[in-house]
Amino acid sequence: MQSARDRLEAVLSRLAVRADNESVFVKLYPEAARAAADAADARRRAGVTLGPLDGTILSIKDLFDVAGEPTTAGSLLLGTAAPALRDAVIVRRLRQAGAVIFGKTNMTEFAFTAIGVNPHYGTPGNATDAGRIAGGSSSGAGVSVAEGTSEISIGSDTGGSVRIPAALNGVVGFKPTARRVPRDGVFPLSDTLDSIGPLARTVAECAAADAVMAGEEFAALVPLPLAG
Repeated sequence: MQSARDRLEAVLSRLAVRADNESVFVKLYPEAARAAADAADARRRAGVTLGPLDGTILSIKDLFDVAGEPTTAGSLLLGTAAPALRDAVIVRRLRQAGAVIFGKTNMTEFAFTAIGVNPHYGTPGNATDAGRIAGGSSSGAGVSVAEGTSEISIGSDTGGSVRIPAALNGVVGFKPTARRVPRDGVFPLSDTLDSIGPLARTVAECAAADAVMAGEEFAALVPLPLAG
């Protein structure tokens, strides 16, 4: 299996090529991600693991707090807001599980609309056809997983904001029950309907990310036969 550091560097190299025309990501954390990837690789060599997300190359939507920087939620208005004092709960849990968080993905401003348009940070094109919409509001999340720049991306879903970009980009998206995953440190759209959910290539990856964010022990999924 390729090392976490090698997989991370492949992603960063792809993004460097298009740095002047980037619309899928709004923020990158290359040095912090390299440190996390190296730590994951060291654990693997020592036969130690923090769980199913250890060494996973992961991105987060631009409405999750990261300590020391403002949370812009896809808007220019929040660019000068006070920096977050601490990571969002789910960001902290993902880091503790060994996930390599390397960037924040673009989104519809304030998570409004299901199309994925953002006039401030650019509008991500669909991963299959850039001339078509990516869906929103977790637009960058859906595209990044589909194009292979994230193995898992964390979004939010109020009325379809994980499920729509997942469907339009051909990946798996999961909206858990509201309040299953803590929303501390997450820019809100609806206090009663917001859910934090993953996008990934497989159901198993979504289940692993959901368990970590919900603070549960992950149990491997057992396939069931379709017969009957």
